[in-house]
Amino acid sequence: MDKTWTINTIFGIPLRIHASWLLILGFVAVAMQGGYRNELAASGLLIGQPALWLLSVATALLFFASLVLHELGHSLVAQRQGVKVRSITLFLFGGVATVERESSTAVGSLLVAAAGPAVSFLLAALMVVLKAYTGESLPIAGMICGRLIAANFILGVFNLLPGLPLDGGLILKALVWQWSGSRDRGTEVAATAGQALAILGLVLGIGLVLLGQPASGLWLMLLAWLGLRTASEQLQVLKLQQQLRSLNVQQAQARRFRVLEADMTLQAVSRLFADGATPGDPPEWLLVCSGHRWLGRFSADALKTLPVQCWPREEVGRQLQPLAALTSIQEDAPLWEAALALEQAAEQRLLVLNGAGLPSGTLDRIDVVEAVCRGLSLRLPELFLSHVRCHGVYPPGLPLDAIARMMASGAEAKPPLSAGDG
Repeated sequence: MDKTWTINTIFGIPLRIHASWLLILGFVAVAMQGGYRNELAASGLLIGQPALWLLSVATALLFFASLVLHELGHSLVAQRQGVKVRSITLFLFGGVATVERESSTAVGSLLVAAAGPAVSFLLAALMVVLKAYTGESLPIAGMICGRLIAANFILGVFNLLPGLPLDGGLILKALVWQWSGSRDRGTEVAATAGQALAILGLVLGIGLVLLGQPASGLWLMLLAWLGLRTASEQLQVLKLQQQLRSLNVQQAQARRFRVLEADMTLQAVSRLFADGATPGDPPEWLLVCSGHRWLGRFSADALKTLPVQCWPREEVGRQLQPLAALTSIQEDAPLWEAALALEQAAEQRLLVLNGAGLPSGTLDRIDVVEAVCRGLSLRLPELFLSHVRCHGVYPPGLPLDAIARMMASGAEAKPPLSAGDG
């Protein structure tokens, strides 16, 4: 069940909230309520409990409005570069802007990444000015401004930490990309830095717990775990992209077809089936040729439609489907193009053609998975490979179809913008 609701649009961008956001909204409101109670008491100001809760919830909502503006900063700069922003979503760990692809240049990526923290610092500065004008005459408004100053400043500084998936990691990635000329190198450096930051956060979180601050320590550990997982996923996606880009179809193809002569009778073909000559799930294709000329594909359905009495006289050459009916791909095509073509193939298999346009092999998902795993020196359990064979889906941790679609759209390994905000 979808737990995300669209509540509005801003500059054409859907604004969504995830159900988990309600939890963090309540947590922030409770924290605000305690702080306001103490500050109001110290200032000699007395307000009723309902008003205190209203003040706390209002401040929490203003804080999350700041998060939305932070993400909007990313989004508007991305839109100016022709990048479609699918949504801005508030969730347990803050806010995230989801884009369809990354900017095509390092400078563009840097500008998009830097826009969010810039908005946060600008909001903090604006709150400083408002507090200066309202602090004496409207003390409660001054208290609200003070909290928003701290929240936006911390948000900006936190997101500038140089490691994915934070904005600082995206800035680091863009700088390395610009310096080295390699987007992949930028991703690798920024994701590795993100892993190091996450491990440091876990250590600091444990330290806070041991020092008697369990709430702060556990929250920091949770954020660090999320960052570690996201950075590790980025490195994994990068490695898979590199394999799909460097390998070609010829390096992954199998030969799941059998060649029949055009003058072979259906009776002879039936004996092949009886002898188990077309094993496998799905079975081998039966391709028909005459001499050195490929004629088409023979389908076993012909054995079901024609009476048995006709089998000794009927030749396979008269019961053909054209080869053009099979989804094909050139053997020198990169493997990511094959992964895309497999998504459109009716039989979840491709006919591989050589340079002369003649069949040289076949390719299905299991071939793609095995080729990528060989390139990564991985050995998948047979259970996973059987799952690919039986269901025609990629195993957990190898979303090669999604990665191929991302590569086709011009995107590279990327987190959503500001995935760690909050």
